[in-house]
Amino acid sequence: MLFHSSIRTELARSFGATLVVLFTVILTMLLIRTLGAASRGSVNPEEVMLVLGYTVLGYTQTILTLALFISIVSTLARMYRDSEMIIWFASGRSLAGFLGPVVRFAWPILLVITLMVLFVWPWTNLQTAELRDRFTSRGDLERVAPGQFQESSSGRRVFFIDKDTADGNEGRNVFISSIEDDGTEVVTSAASGKIEPVDDRSFLVLRHGQRLESNPENNRVKVSEFEEYGAQIGVSAVQRNGVDALKARTTWRLMNEPEAANKGELAWRIGVALTAINLVLLAVATTVSNPRAGRSGNMMFTLFAFILYFNLLNISQRMVSTGRLNMGLSLIVLHGGVFTLCLLWLIKRHNNFSIRTQLRKLLPGKTPPAISAGSEV
Repeated sequence: MLFHSSIRTELARSFGATLVVLFTVILTMLLIRTLGAASRGSVNPEEVMLVLGYTVLGYTQTILTLALFISIVSTLARMYRDSEMIIWFASGRSLAGFLGPVVRFAWPILLVITLMVLFVWPWTNLQTAELRDRFTSRGDLERVAPGQFQESSSGRRVFFIDKDTADGNEGRNVFISSIEDDGTEVVTSAASGKIEPVDDRSFLVLRHGQRLESNPENNRVKVSEFEEYGAQIGVSAVQRNGVDALKARTTWRLMNEPEAANKGELAWRIGVALTAINLVLLAVATTVSNPRAGRSGNMMFTLFAFILYFNLLNISQRMVSTGRLNMGLSLIVLHGGVFTLCLLWLIKRHNNFSIRTQLRKLLPGKTPPAISAGSEV
């Protein structure tokens, strides 16, 4: 039908353009944040693009939800502004009749959003956490670049190597400054150092050096020279038992482990899918065109509604995670309440129901007295 095909075609064009703009903006913001994490030493500079790809993929469901909401609002607002709605209404179409083509266009996107938030979201968080964890759990000497001072992963040591060999296992002119558990400051310098594995641990064996120990509490200084000295610098290989971050847990695990924190995360994931559905209904029910507000009026409403809804979703997640609210009750109250409100709003506009008109019928006012031609005003 012409009615369905024309609306779906315009929705597709608007959705594609909006999606490109949103992806460009989000990609730029995430790139800046990822580069900042790499400069702080949280992300391997060689894996910046990989981390960025996982991060963008994790935010895809939110981007799709906002793009779908904006495309529906902008399309319907343009039809109101150009009087196309009046033509469709005059030809027998009602406002509720627009739900058919809108839903037919939106249901594949809603399905992708649901699959993304239930399965892809925890997987991307797991991959990102593994990359960060593998980088931060490296050996301390692996973090050192020749000619640069580098802090260890624990933050209690500072390393410096003048030169290193081609394989990276041996360095020249090694300097180490560390703080022990009792507060003793230790400065160690050596002509050379080499990594040697001992019982699944990595030791930096220093040769021909000097060790200076100072304790600020008793003002004692101890200087010693050595021919060979070994210092543990970390594990020789990356050993991980898996990331147990809440966002990285699979949806199946959240369902099988009914803890308060798991219920909060599960309520958030289910809520994102329900939010996308409610925003589609909200867009059809509330979109109008006000010439006085201009084209930015509907866009301001769209952004405000989206931000408010997602903030309420995050608040409900925290309440469920702390045990102050039941997960099922939070889904019913928040998403069921929004769905009911949108449905009532749509019925009101579909039937041209006006509360002010009904009040005037129930409480008719007095008719103002007529002014005669000769009376003074």
